[in-house]
Amino acid sequence: MEYEPVIGLEVHAQLLTQSKIFCGCSTLFGAEPNTHTCAVCTGLPGSLPVLNQKVVEYTIRAALATHCRIAPYSQFARKNYFYPDLPKGYQISQYELPLATEGYVEIQVDGQKKRIGLIRIHMEEDAGKLLHDLSSDRGASSYVDFNRTGVPLIEIVSAPEIQTSEEASAYLRKLRAILMFLDICDGNMEEGSFRCDANISLRPKGQQALGVKTELKNMNSFRNVQKALDYEIRRQTALLDQGEKVIQETRLWDAARGVTASMRGKEEAHDYRYFPDPDLVPLGIDPQWIEKIRAALPELPDTKKERFIRDYGIPDYDAEILTSSKALANYYEDCLRSYEKPKIVSNWIMSELLRELKRDEREIEECPVPARHLSEMLQMMEDGVISGKIAKSVFEEMYRTGKRAPEVVKEKGWVQVSDSSEIDRMIDQVLAANPKEVEAYRKGKDKLFGFFVGQVMKATQGKANPQLVNELLKKKL
Repeated sequence: MEYEPVIGLEVHAQLLTQSKIFCGCSTLFGAEPNTHTCAVCTGLPGSLPVLNQKVVEYTIRAALATHCRIAPYSQFARKNYFYPDLPKGYQISQYELPLATEGYVEIQVDGQKKRIGLIRIHMEEDAGKLLHDLSSDRGASSYVDFNRTGVPLIEIVSAPEIQTSEEASAYLRKLRAILMFLDICDGNMEEGSFRCDANISLRPKGQQALGVKTELKNMNSFRNVQKALDYEIRRQTALLDQGEKVIQETRLWDAARGVTASMRGKEEAHDYRYFPDPDLVPLGIDPQWIEKIRAALPELPDTKKERFIRDYGIPDYDAEILTSSKALANYYEDCLRSYEKPKIVSNWIMSELLRELKRDEREIEECPVPARHLSEMLQMMEDGVISGKIAKSVFEEMYRTGKRAPEVVKEKGWVQVSDSSEIDRMIDQVLAANPKEVEAYRKGKDKLFGFFVGQVMKATQGKANPQLVNELLKKKL
């Protein structure tokens, strides 16, 4: 039987506020364990939470950017469960009355656009973090760091409308880009400030009823999300083909082995015993405040993409990639400020620059070649100081050493040869060394022209001016 996957994603994004959601403790990442804590976030008796207004503002920003309906009235609830990193024995979240519902995110996969619905966006507090030490002399030990407890989160729940792992990856990338363009989340998956759980089930193709779902956790990169979903599709397909049942459970992704492993049976929502938090009043949102936030929204990825296509005349594909992150879009426009050739800049960023970054597993923010240095090198190529072929070598050296293009060209002796007499001499040598090819060309085998150009460029170690080589070679032949 042929099956189709049904995938829904739950994204938790930490908000870039300076203080926690219900207290004044710092949210700064990387501090000494248990130094950013107080009576409120550790749940000591007699302490009372106070809502951080900036958290509400940032959540409204996310809701507006994803076309959600913002509820005029919402409520915090207690989600009860017991775990060592949850000091109160419950998490303050939202359940029946979330802040935002009914939005969507538009993605593009293989040139096809698709809208993925959002069921809800709600606010909640993060839990602490368990640190496991397996090398202790006293045996395995676990420690808890409460610094993360109370850090503000938004949970963004998609509708079960994602059908492939590629769509899931595209959705996550787009959602992360939106949050980063809004300046409300840093999107760091390794530090856990943008993390995802996936619910996936299979059903016979054409059937409307949903199959039994499993929840996948521990996926800290887009690649791991795709791999985990693809593995789970294969695993569930094999079970169903053998006449067995898929069990509703939570499974962990083991990146080292490339498999998912059972973690626990999945609890239903009622097991959390949600009820309204008695320490927090219901939340009413003034419509005028919403409109004030809407008016201050920055240019978002889709709008920026349309502007890049319209103003710079680059293709849809280029614009899609260049606006996939705020930092990359800024890098592109920074280049254009001093080298106004949009398509040339786009080509270099998407081919040479992104290839180097991908190889080193770096983000654009970590690029060792500033935008102004790339522009400077492209201008040298435009002015005929270096050839296009040599420019690639120059860029690689710039990326590796952090040096500017003029310095690299001077050190390596890569200045383009534009002396016609020198190039003439090289052409004469090439033609003399290949008499059969010269005769064949003159008898009509025009494709050999590329061979002669290549031989001249080889003789000059790629430094000859290609345009001049073409002109002089045609005259000689």
